[in-house]
Amino acid sequence: MFALFRGHPNKDLADLAEHHLQHDLQPEDRERLRKAASKVSTHTTIGTFLGLGLGIALAWRIRQNRQQLFNAFKMMAKPVEVVFANGRREPVPDLEPLLRPTRWGDIATYTVFGIGCSMLGGETGLLTGSAAATRTITRDPESRKRIEDTFRLFQIDVLKRQLEMLEREVKERGGAAGRKETDSEFASSWEKLKDQAGGMVSTLKPSE
Repeated sequence: MFALFRGHPNKDLADLAEHHLQHDLQPEDRERLRKAASKVSTHTTIGTFLGLGLGIALAWRIRQNRQQLFNAFKMMAKPVEVVFANGRREPVPDLEPLLRPTRWGDIATYTVFGIGCSMLGGETGLLTGSAAATRTITRDPESRKRIEDTFRLFQIDVLKRQLEMLEREVKERGGAAGRKETDSEFASSWEKLKDQAGGMVSTLKPSE
């Protein structure tokens, strides 16, 4: 169920990704990505609702079994007291009210099985949809190459934005000790981000 409502966590990154989609890909590449995304959404939605239906069916079956067991227990002969060897008698407590199915018990059963199976179905649909989307994207090698290069360019832009955020943090934090600490943090982060960006740029090749 959570997989059905999962979205992009950052609007700025979503806008940046949309910019790359419109400027770095050909129309057939964008259509291929839309089909892949549609497959993921469709599989996740179908899996969520199938899981919900399965959960409700299981909860209904469990409730029927509980009712049948209670009816059988109610119809059978039950002792009312225990007689000990010394003649002492002790009443046997009536367990029927404790075993009787209740409305709150039914609500809890349907809720737990409904939510649990919805989550299981949604995540399963997400996995199958991701596999189907991967096959859609990798079907054309040239299109796959363009999409991979565009994704690397997107990652480079994300790293640039992270560097800009680090620079703003360095400027906003005052004091000599603070500047010294942030400068060392910035230098370490700069080297890591620069290595990542350099590695991605080195893998980029012009698409034919």
